[in-house]
Amino acid sequence: MSKTMKALTLPAANRMEIREIPVPTLRSRQVLVRIGGVGLCGTDFHIYEGHANYNFDSSGRVIPFEESPQVLGHEFCGVVVDKASDVSDVRIGDAVVVDQGLNCHSRSEAVPCEYCDTGNSHQCGNYAEHGITGLQGALAEYVAVPAVNTVRIDGDLPTEQAALTEPLGCVTHSCEMAERTSARYRFGGERPIRNVLICGAGPAGLLFTQYLRNVIGFDGLIIVSEPNEMRRELAAGYGATTVDPFSVDLVEAIDELTGGEKIHYLIESAGIAQLFPLIPGLIRKQATILLYGHGHHGVDLGVLNRIQFMEPTLVAPTGASGGFESDGRSSTYSRSLRMLLDGRVDVSKFITHRYDSLEQVPGAFSQDRFQKDYIKGVLVLAP
Repeated sequence: MSKTMKALTLPAANRMEIREIPVPTLRSRQVLVRIGGVGLCGTDFHIYEGHANYNFDSSGRVIPFEESPQVLGHEFCGVVVDKASDVSDVRIGDAVVVDQGLNCHSRSEAVPCEYCDTGNSHQCGNYAEHGITGLQGALAEYVAVPAVNTVRIDGDLPTEQAALTEPLGCVTHSCEMAERTSARYRFGGERPIRNVLICGAGPAGLLFTQYLRNVIGFDGLIIVSEPNEMRRELAAGYGATTVDPFSVDLVEAIDELTGGEKIHYLIESAGIAQLFPLIPGLIRKQATILLYGHGHHGVDLGVLNRIQFMEPTLVAPTGASGGFESDGRSSTYSRSLRMLLDGRVDVSKFITHRYDSLEQVPGAFSQDRFQKDYIKGVLVLAP
């Protein structure tokens, strides 16, 4: 194996370059994964545009891209091609999905921090994340990760679909966090949730729709608000009632669809700040609002005043936390991978763009994602 590899680097906002960087050197308890598939995420796009940078130094200073170019890519799978001598539960040749977040189990801490101990690993006191916090991500040929961060793919699942275990894990964690949070309306509770509004039918919105229908078995009204016709059709195929917010008044449409009851559970999955002024007209008092989307901008914070007056439960989940299996691996990743393998969640229909080389990926960031037919892009590298 060569001592260097190709990686797609981000040396400045809105600029990507292919560079040769060293192949990672294995440390104790690590495996080397040859990248197979990488999902391109909205978070990647926010970082690329310079709207977000989660790479901080020990004093909390943001490290500019120009000072430390980043390699993005945190939704990924691949094949183990090497391992440290002390790794016994992973074999060379194993196809795996990777939990990109480093937590107490990743570091083999004798005593986990309070967050890892309570199943909230994404908030680990010493958390770091490949492709997000400055650690090399998967838009490269190889990545080295702790063996315990891998989950073997025991089944026939196309590479581009396996790579989307991570976003499904985030949706799984989000729904579970909302259920754990005290709220007036709950699925199957004394005051049952009878309707859900999902704002946005991008990958997250389409995953939420399937999770509610097929994983928890919610048979009530799911409304998806989405201006793109192709995305609305997909959401309808997954069991949602769809609304085009550009052609109708969304508040009036929701009032009609719910018979004046308004929304019990609102999921903001698109990162659209312009939705917030509408929320008071959409929800019941003391509804649950799940704030999943990131990258909000362009709206004054004062829009929260009327929302707060209605006493909603605001839930703001991040990542794919959710506890650990007996071997220290992520429970959320394991369960999400099983949902893909058994077909309860189907991501194949919204993977609209496939890239066969690192050289093609900058076009996804600069052009493709703005096209009407774009929903999800995945890089798939040949073995």
